[in-house]
Amino acid sequence: MTTPLAPAPAGGAGAPETPKTSVAPASPWALALHRVRRQKTALVGAGIIAFFILAAVLAPVLTAISGTSPDAIDKKAVDPYLGGLPRGTLGGISPEHWLGVEPMLGRDIFARLLYGAQISLLVAFVSALLITLIGTVLGITAGYFGGRVDAVISRFMDIMMSFPSLIFMIALLSVARDVNRVVLLIGVMSLFSWPYIARVVRGQTLSLKHREYVEAARASGTTNRRILFGEILPNLTGTIIVYITLAIPGLIGTEAALSFLGVGIRPPTPSWGQMISDAVLYYKVDPMFFILPSACLFLVVLAFTLVGDALRDALDPKGSRT
Repeated sequence: MTTPLAPAPAGGAGAPETPKTSVAPASPWALALHRVRRQKTALVGAGIIAFFILAAVLAPVLTAISGTSPDAIDKKAVDPYLGGLPRGTLGGISPEHWLGVEPMLGRDIFARLLYGAQISLLVAFVSALLITLIGTVLGITAGYFGGRVDAVISRFMDIMMSFPSLIFMIALLSVARDVNRVVLLIGVMSLFSWPYIARVVRGQTLSLKHREYVEAARASGTTNRRILFGEILPNLTGTIIVYITLAIPGLIGTEAALSFLGVGIRPPTPSWGQMISDAVLYYKVDPMFFILPSACLFLVVLAFTLVGDALRDALDPKGSRT
């Protein structure tokens, strides 16, 4: 008669050892990136942004492949007996002109869309960089030092925010004529946009300067400069990045609006807003001329908005909607 063997104790010597895997704690940025990757809308927006950036960078290569240029006039592609409308269907799409041509002049829409993307993204990115630098420096200085410094900077911000910015942009751009329009647009847009991020940074700095690690750094004799840029600024990085991604679509729309009104980028330099302005007269007889630049503008603004919302939710999970 055989006696059943007693099971070995779970923690005994005969029990097989299970390998222990040590998981390193993820950094806040790694966790935020993981949350962003889980949002399909953010991935779609990032893909659209990457597509337009790549198209803008490769504009010379793509136009060389298509055999067109943004300024070349092709009178053979338009019909003078029909008021200069493009020959063929869908705005004159052909092997020579992949997305058709403009009415009257016959300029290639594909080439002008690519170079228009360069202008829109360049103006928006450089303006966002400038307003971030100016707004962050002034906002963090006002919030940390307080007193008269805060009063002077805050009143200056209030004055700048009280201007009807669009009207003043139109006035300044209309007066200045013989200057580089891209540089002028960047300067004017940055001039009226920095107070908004400065106010956000100032409010965050007011709450951060009383934290324990800042008080400890101050008690140990650390200079104000090292406290500002070594202790406070790294904790504002998330807020600044989210603000930039949400400000870029507004800057792209502002550039397009100013070009649409005729005070921004001027011919022959291509711009999406300028193309939409020219297409207003032809949207019934040549709708593709109006749809294509409008669709590009809509997709870029939507993509940056989706990515900005995803970053905000990832960096602030308590306020996330998901």
